[in-house]
Amino acid sequence: MVQGTTSDAGKSTMVAALCRIFSNQGKSIAPFKPQNMALNSAVTEDGGEIGRAQAVQAEAARVPAHTDMNPVLLKPSTDTGAQVIVQGHSIGDMQALDYHHYKSTAKQAVLESFARLQDSYQWLFVEGAGSPAEINLREGDIANMGFAEAVDCPVILIADIDKGGVFAHLVGTLELLSETEQKRVVGFVINRFRGDIALLEPGLEWLEEKTGKPVLAVIPYLHHFHLEAEDAISVKQQGKATDNLKVSVLVLPKISNHTDFDPLALHPQVELSFVDLKSSLEECDLLIIPGSKSVRSDLAYLREQGWEDAIKRHLRYGGKLLGICGGYQMLGNSINDPLGVESEAGRCSALGLIDMDTELYERKELSNRQGNFFDSDIAISGYEIHMGKSSGADLERSPFFELESDQGLELEGFRSADGQILGTYLHGLFNESSALEQLLRWAGLESAEAFNYLEFREQEIERLAQTTLEALEQREAGRDLLSM
Repeated sequence: MVQGTTSDAGKSTMVAALCRIFSNQGKSIAPFKPQNMALNSAVTEDGGEIGRAQAVQAEAARVPAHTDMNPVLLKPSTDTGAQVIVQGHSIGDMQALDYHHYKSTAKQAVLESFARLQDSYQWLFVEGAGSPAEINLREGDIANMGFAEAVDCPVILIADIDKGGVFAHLVGTLELLSETEQKRVVGFVINRFRGDIALLEPGLEWLEEKTGKPVLAVIPYLHHFHLEAEDAISVKQQGKATDNLKVSVLVLPKISNHTDFDPLALHPQVELSFVDLKSSLEECDLLIIPGSKSVRSDLAYLREQGWEDAIKRHLRYGGKLLGICGGYQMLGNSINDPLGVESEAGRCSALGLIDMDTELYERKELSNRQGNFFDSDIAISGYEIHMGKSSGADLERSPFFELESDQGLELEGFRSADGQILGTYLHGLFNESSALEQLLRWAGLESAEAFNYLEFREQEIERLAQTTLEALEQREAGRDLLSM
């Protein structure tokens, strides 16, 4: 199990690296995360929902993503509440205190999923959540040491040296653990190191002498590295020309699945910006309203900040507009939530840009989809994760995609007659290279360069695995880990 001294210490990437390293050795590998809190998720082959990081780790392990790999997923809907997803399916929303009392039940689901994976794979690499030293969360813990103790799992503790204070992080975290938990830690990994390793060695020797624990690896900082983020929004673009296609994505308070836009951020001809709703909209070619975990409240906030007028002004000036999932629902006439599925029950008017209405209901739509652009043979693939269904005259008159279903081809989404507005429930629509080129041409990039995002992601997983392997091989304790 890989636990971190802080959030974003490198747990997700370390597990992904270990999955690929051992997969490259021909071993049967699977990732596991007992409890995850994230608004970026993925649809598994068995028709459930897990955290996006576990889907990427499954890809690194070269195995199909399964709901058992992340049996508890929490999707925050407010500062104190979240939708609780157990073994791939929502059981409803809970407030933080209610979930704290529910943990003993959740623990059973975690242990059941873990046992099934143990029966199916030779090795499991487990990712912790946040830090194991959160004193206020220790009681009933299922995400870190509570889980490790329950299944008798050894623990690697990872820390990010790029943040500073790495020795304090490691020693302090270890000191805050119980005696049995301390014994469970088999070694440390120092992540994102820049510079001459010789200058770090005295500190490593002190750390090993102080704690009695070996340093397994010092992993170098990977420049321009990309792997889909578990939750935080990060756009890193270097050296892009000013005449590129300008794309702006609205950062809604409960934005979900912002990994949709990774291919845009990485494309050499696209300048992607995430725009806070408290900011003003600068001139752009394409404006995107992304997915949302709480559509009606995010729409209300968007209006409060004056963005409804900004969106319509963008269209008047000839800009293109794309709504995805919750952003798609916002483009219609109304959104009705009679059961209070996402927030307080009620109906609200939407932006009125598409003649359609949306009604939310308790059952969540979860599916992986394939098909093509309407009246075209250009392939598209992606996944749907949403509450509710949209219907209206515009959807029948001007569909966007033809997607495969049990009943044959199903029309999905909307494209306006003037070509300015697109809307779809499909996440991941920029991942396929041919679909990405088609969408960029629609947005105004006449000569879009080919960019294979899926191939690029695979190369990045291999780069991560090779770098981590070399770091482990440089230390005796790391070599012992590799020889398991």
